[in-house]
Amino acid sequence: MRTYDFSPLLRSAVGFDRMAQMMDGLARGEETGYPPYNIEKLGEDAYRITMAVAGFSEDELEVTTKDTTLVVSGKAKENEGEATFLHRGIARRAFERRFALAEHIKVTGARLENGLLHVELVREVPEAKKPRTIEIERGAPAQSKVIESQAA
Repeated sequence: MRTYDFSPLLRSAVGFDRMAQMMDGLARGEETGYPPYNIEKLGEDAYRITMAVAGFSEDELEVTTKDTTLVVSGKAKENEGEATFLHRGIARRAFERRFALAEHIKVTGARLENGLLHVELVREVPEAKKPRTIEIERGAPAQSKVIESQAA
């Protein structure tokens, strides 16, 4: 019997139930594992995606959003006169990593620090969409007024 590990697919969505995205990602088979990343929940409505992008500079990385998709991509620039490596363990290959975001998740910023790219996210639910409590009145129902009309 063949066993499938769905855990990598569960990690690419932030802020909502991931079943539909999991099936969509499974169909596309897009999970590569590079670069590695973490998704943290910092508070009730705050998240952070941290990606290990050692060797990339700010101008070699791009963070974009379109609709409900966050795309982080990197492409190393060619360095003229680059040293000859005896061993190269730090990958600088091009990558594109996509994250599905819930409807009200917004990217608020990104920063590169010590080889880690931090992308900050926040859930901003509009007031009209927030749950609200409806007061329940006690006692007899209010009487309806009947307006009579005169027939011509």
